[in-house]
Amino acid sequence: MAGLSPKRFGQKTLMVMAGASLIAGCGTTAAAQPQTTAKSTKPTQLVLYSAQGYDQAEATAFQKATGIKVLLDDMSTGPLLAKVQAEGYHPKWDVIWFDGNGAMSSLDQNHMLLKNNLPPNAANYNQLGTTLLPADHSYLPTGITAAGAIAYNTKYLKPSQVPTTWQGLLSPQFKGQIGMDNPAVSGPTYPLVAGIFKIMGTQQGQAFFSGLKNNGLHIYSTNGDTLQALETGAIKIAMFQDSAEWSAHQKGAPINVAYPTNGVAMLPSDMAIAANAPDMKAAKMFVNFVLSSAGQQVQQTQGGGDSLFVPVIKGEIPNPARPNVPINWIRINPVWAGQHETNWITWFTNNIVQ
Repeated sequence: MAGLSPKRFGQKTLMVMAGASLIAGCGTTAAAQPQTTAKSTKPTQLVLYSAQGYDQAEATAFQKATGIKVLLDDMSTGPLLAKVQAEGYHPKWDVIWFDGNGAMSSLDQNHMLLKNNLPPNAANYNQLGTTLLPADHSYLPTGITAAGAIAYNTKYLKPSQVPTTWQGLLSPQFKGQIGMDNPAVSGPTYPLVAGIFKIMGTQQGQAFFSGLKNNGLHIYSTNGDTLQALETGAIKIAMFQDSAEWSAHQKGAPINVAYPTNGVAMLPSDMAIAANAPDMKAAKMFVNFVLSSAGQQVQQTQGGGDSLFVPVIKGEIPNPARPNVPINWIRINPVWAGQHETNWITWFTNNIVQ
């Protein structure tokens, strides 16, 4: 999930095409790799690879509660996936945690994740959380955001002037006034693109982005660049992850958020255990802790903008900085999205960015 500090912007940036290619490259040998049975030993140390704003706080809380040492490697999703791929079936990590179930699904298909991993606190999932679980329970959702919503500068636009559908952004009145992140660089932006393609169909979705380009669309590398352009008035409207948009709003920026009525792509945050985790017991204890009330309290209060997510645990309510507004959520099949990722990002780069 994306927050607003310079550190968090950097940690949410990834080379999506590289990450997708790395995971796809696992496929030739994955089927031959069996899952190992964890040794019956006392948990001693957890190695966590994460791209979440609350990961250090969560690691500290877990270590305090259990006495188990946590070695956290906090990085952006792209380097995280590259590191997972480099280690292959001899992982140094126990748990991974990042936004986007497409990449998790690819890792699962390559037999790199522990299957049938349903910790006791999975009973705490609400209806939304339950429906986001994969059939083999190889990864666990921890919250959702919108991959993209319409953020607008309130100095230049009134709520009544903001488009109510994605297609409304094509109006000539917004010529040269709209910006977005590059999906080949910014992690949450590919699900935004995939969501548009799901809503409109691939051909109409491509026509939509081509129309935006013809209407003067600005492409920026990351949320930070796009947000700066929006705050300064270089653009009047932007499309990026809604947790970052609400975080800017909370901090007093002249920004408000609108959700197109024809839908926004749901972006789950997920965690998973390595099939051959070095400390399987510590890994299972950690994911169970995250799904507990104590773990959720940390996640919702100590992650900056990353804490502005929709909970998937019973009894939990969103951080007050995230307003409770109606959202037409569009669910993207992670397998479908993963299969098209490289081709669609290549198309976007060749036809929209260049």
